[in-house]
Amino acid sequence: MSVLQARGLVKNYGDTAALDGFDLSIEPGRIVGLIGPNGSGKTTALKSILGISYLDAGEIDVLGINPAHDRKALMRRTAYIADVGILPRWMKIGHVLDFIEGVNPSFDRQTALDTLAKTDIKLDKKVHTLSKGMNVQLHLAIVLAINAELLVLDEPTLGLDILYRQQFYDAVLNDYFEEQRSILITTHEVREIEHILTDVVFIHRGRSVLNLSMDQLEVEFAKVTAGPDELEVLRALQPLSERKSLQGTECIFRGADRAMLAQHGEVATPNLAELFVAVVGGQS
Repeated sequence: MSVLQARGLVKNYGDTAALDGFDLSIEPGRIVGLIGPNGSGKTTALKSILGISYLDAGEIDVLGINPAHDRKALMRRTAYIADVGILPRWMKIGHVLDFIEGVNPSFDRQTALDTLAKTDIKLDKKVHTLSKGMNVQLHLAIVLAINAELLVLDEPTLGLDILYRQQFYDAVLNDYFEEQRSILITTHEVREIEHILTDVVFIHRGRSVLNLSMDQLEVEFAKVTAGPDELEVLRALQPLSERKSLQGTECIFRGADRAMLAQHGEVATPNLAELFVAVVGGQS
């Protein structure tokens, strides 16, 4: 059974379409990156999936649950870390654990305590005294202690230094992820998560404009770096994008024969940032 099926999601704010027929599917054991520019509909999609925001049209099934109809059941099987702290700032850390233990039967307090013991977070401190990095560590400790089948991360490391960001994703992969669990991530730090993704979805103006596994991406897309003598030949093949680099001119193609492209330059697989610019930039 799919972890998530979202079909034809529509959400309007006045005359602005935040979601315009957006589709998304996630299978068990997948790590999906939802990538899009500011205002593309990423956060609206996540809020709809979590039952926080109501749709104007479309259908969502998360673990067999309709988020809009039974959010309580959904929250027992999913976990969420947002780009800003969502825990009550006036509460002490120990009281936060007490509260979650009381409302979520799948919460394992000892697991949370074991995770926090590896940090500088003290149970008698209030949430508002925590730094940004410590706040993320607290949220992660709580998430790791909940037996969630789907983890939703919305810019979880925004504002953190590179060390904290690396530690965060290492902890998610080592302590949370397994073959029956799935993760949905949105982030602007595309290069940071590229190596952990199994699938990628590009969202633009409320629509899915690319939806591929990372294995498919390596087959379908190619980047050719060529000198000026080969540039006109490559342009005639209608690349998705073209940009100059120190090594030459880089052209990105979809569905082209790599052996043929190799006759005109060095062929490689574009990274996600390059591919995003090529696919979404051409639709702006």
